[in-house]
Amino acid sequence: MVKSLLIAVNEKLSCDDLGKLLLRLAVGGLMLFHGLHKLFGGVGFISGMLVEKGLPGFIAYGVLIGEVVAPILIIVGLFTRPAALVLAFTMIVAWLMVGLDETFALDKVGAWAIESLVYFFIGSLAVAFLGAGRFALGKHLRGGRGVVGRVNAVPPGKKARWR
Repeated sequence: MVKSLLIAVNEKLSCDDLGKLLLRLAVGGLMLFHGLHKLFGGVGFISGMLVEKGLPGFIAYGVLIGEVVAPILIIVGLFTRPAALVLAFTMIVAWLMVGLDETFALDKVGAWAIESLVYFFIGSLAVAFLGAGRFALGKHLRGGRGVVGRVNAVPPGKKARWR
């Protein structure tokens, strides 16, 4: 009884593409809020931190690529894997800029002080490894194929066919 119920539930919930869409919406959507805050509020505070560390302040505008452009691409499923890697890189930079001292600390409610950075880093890596799935704009723009097409397995001595 329980086993058959579990099997039925597993069969009904087996939709990898829907799971990929939900992951993209969560990672991209939540990061987009951070990016929009910087887009409308300015990146002056980030520029100041960069200058304090001896780096040029204009680099701060790169955060808009990592926290606005990349999340939008992730959400719509266009250039999903590269956008997810850009977001992961952005989280590494954010950790180095503001979270390094808090790596082994808890915040005032007992949560890991850098848990948001880690969530977005791991989530973006998951998106990069899984890809966008079927519910993605990029898949429809490319006619359902990968960026460069797919090669069928070709025995030695035969010519590859692109589909």
